[in-house]
Amino acid sequence: MGVSNFNHQFRALTAMSPLQYQKQLRLQRARERMLMDGVDATSAAYEVGYESVSQFNRNTAASLASLPCAMSKLFERTSIVAA
Repeated sequence: MGVSNFNHQFRALTAMSPLQYQKQLRLQRARERMLMDGVDATSAAYEVGYESVSQFNRNTAASLASLPCAMSKLFERTSIVAA
């Protein structure tokens, strides 16, 4: 199967390109690491494969409508309340 055909078939099944799908998976995994494991945004970005924290922040803001540092602060507040 050629690249163009693969992209077409992938988009038909997922409603997004392979690159968009990969980006979404990375953002979901980073969000999980920050919320569930208390990892800071910079570490989460590098762990999921981003080479640029600023790109991670832009993608996160666009995809999740919140900045990664805000999610980390939310985790800190919920950890304090739960303790």
